[in-house]
Amino acid sequence: MVDERLEKAIVKTKARMLILDPIQAYLGGGMDMNRANEARDMTKKLGALAEKYQCAIILIGHMNKAAGNKAAYRGMGSIDFFAVARSVLLVGRVEGEPNIRAVVQIKNNLAAFGHPKAFALSEDGFQWLGDYEITADEVLGGIAPKANKMEQAKRLLRELALTSDAIQSNEIFDMADEQGISKRTLENAKRELGIRARKINNSWYWELDKVKP
Repeated sequence: MVDERLEKAIVKTKARMLILDPIQAYLGGGMDMNRANEARDMTKKLGALAEKYQCAIILIGHMNKAAGNKAAYRGMGSIDFFAVARSVLLVGRVEGEPNIRAVVQIKNNLAAFGHPKAFALSEDGFQWLGDYEITADEVLGGIAPKANKMEQAKRLLRELALTSDAIQSNEIFDMADEQGISKRTLENAKRELGIRARKINNSWYWELDKVKP
């Protein structure tokens, strides 16, 4: 059963978002979250609460190592937690990058899947790193991802800046495509490096003379 205090809190605060972190602690010891019937009853009531008050409810759960496989992980509890959600995000460490965490969408019933993102944790705090080339299997399995396309795109632009002050954008897109770098990733790298575009004779050029190191 959903704690009636949740509904009272939503009404009192007019909340538009409710976060249960972690869901295991909220459930306590009175419910077996591995039992589908118990989990389904609870998730349905949470869903009804979200719809009634137009309040997004976010459930945060932790991963468990699967028995007998150090590299395999799974979510805790019944699959009903996954089934009721409209969107599911996986957050995990990036192998070989102790300060970087990746966010990968593994379910989305409302729109197209979002591109994986990453963020860094350091003594200076939290910093978004933007698009990151990594898969859910790489996050779950503790496998080092293939070359980060964002860093690859930045490296390409820095190398071009060594020889040219401005290059036609279509030429840059073609070079990036040959390296498997998407147009979206290249545009993000352009923005982060502070590169501006200007139009010359009906063609767009990227100004590389002020590329950030």
